[in-house]
Amino acid sequence: MNKRGPIIIIEDDIDDQHVLGEIFDELTYDNEIIFFADGEQALKYLTKTEIEPFLVISDINMPKLNGMELRDKIHNNEDLRMKSIPYLFFSTSAEQEHIIDAYSRSVQGFFVKPRDYDQIKTTMVKIVEYWQECVSPRYIKNTQ
Repeated sequence: MNKRGPIIIIEDDIDDQHVLGEIFDELTYDNEIIFFADGEQALKYLTKTEIEPFLVISDINMPKLNGMELRDKIHNNEDLRMKSIPYLFFSTSAEQEHIIDAYSRSVQGFFVKPRDYDQIKTTMVKIVEYWQECVSPRYIKNTQ
């Protein structure tokens, strides 16, 4: 896990992107924040870039490739799996079926989007600071 890497946020709602962008501007973490509007864009970036992201924070319901499908593709890609990038859901959907489905895909967290700006900010602080404290194996790309 690259704690200095970018935080990838996959969110198709422009208003939610704007709110999260403002929150991360206020929090002043050193990590770059990169937004994607759908899972396909995010997957293309994650598989093509040499950059090792710090976190992936994903909505579930998105066009083209939803959050669950994206999680499967990342988890089934050996190179991405070996990077140990924490994959978290941040969604308005709190249906038990989605939560069970998420954890069955080895997601590292499932958070329900609060409606209040300050609560969203508090949740983001908890997420980032938790993962900043975690340790993970050092990623070494297999070049064979």
